[in-house]
Amino acid sequence: MNFQQLRSTREAARRGFNLTEVASVLHTSQPGVSRQIRELEAEFGVPLFTRSGKRLTGMTDAGLRMLPIIERMLDNADSLRRAGLDFTRELSGRLAIAATHSQARYALPHAVYDFRLGHPAVQLELHQGSPQQVAALLLEGVADIGIATEGLADYPGLVTLPCYQWTHVVLVPHGHPLADGQPLTLQRLVAFPLISYETGFTGRSNIDRAFQREGLAPHWSVEAMDADVIKTYVELGLGVGIIAAIAHQPERDLGLVALDARHLFPANLTRLAVRRGEVLRDIAYEFIRAFASPLTREVVDEALEGPRPAMSRTHRPPLPARVRA
Repeated sequence: MNFQQLRSTREAARRGFNLTEVASVLHTSQPGVSRQIRELEAEFGVPLFTRSGKRLTGMTDAGLRMLPIIERMLDNADSLRRAGLDFTRELSGRLAIAATHSQARYALPHAVYDFRLGHPAVQLELHQGSPQQVAALLLEGVADIGIATEGLADYPGLVTLPCYQWTHVVLVPHGHPLADGQPLTLQRLVAFPLISYETGFTGRSNIDRAFQREGLAPHWSVEAMDADVIKTYVELGLGVGIIAAIAHQPERDLGLVALDARHLFPANLTRLAVRRGEVLRDIAYEFIRAFASPLTREVVDEALEGPRPAMSRTHRPPLPARVRA
């Protein structure tokens, strides 16, 4: 048994049993992938995949039982490799951070700035995407740290730690009826077209639940991933905006009035995530502390050593493009 056989088996399961795609990912040939899988099956003494002729069509019961073990073995091998590199590079090398647009635009800059001052030899890579893409980047080993408000806690393969709470604000142009000084209510809001984040982004689920509890059905005129886009359309008069409070910048948003919405929508919790079973490098601990100072090395290690949740199949969406910083 060798790691190439294990990688061929894992990638065959991940890539929908398409051996051409597996060969491309592993930089080898399709016959080579088939041979690696057959040799592993021969060593185990049981078939791991079901077949139609020479084509793989699924996994056997034995394959489904062994796949999580194979994945853990490969994860541990990656962690050992990274730990070895950490000893040789010390506080240098590459650190990849995956975050949603709002976190990357408004929450991360100060942490990135402080971290870079103390660690100029580290190459930071910033990836932006949906919470599902952030989770996929972590699970694929592309990113070391993930930051998002929604979704990360739903993945058993990730360890998540709470960072900070935040609320939403309502934005309207100057002279808008909602800026009349009267109490802001959900009933008043639904009288206007609304503009906010797409479903699954930046606390949108809390916004939706608040309206649902009151039996209200708002009209969403525009939905976007980025608060700056939302602000642009509010300024154009296309609706009333609901954005994260951290995204409101009074010195820049001169054409808008911000209305406190803490009493309308529940507070949101931003989480930081790392892959379960990962051996974190020193630079990862340093960045985590720069982003959320209460997350000390001891706190992070305690979370990593916590109980492992039940396994479940996780959807892996396409990975977003990389942005260097």
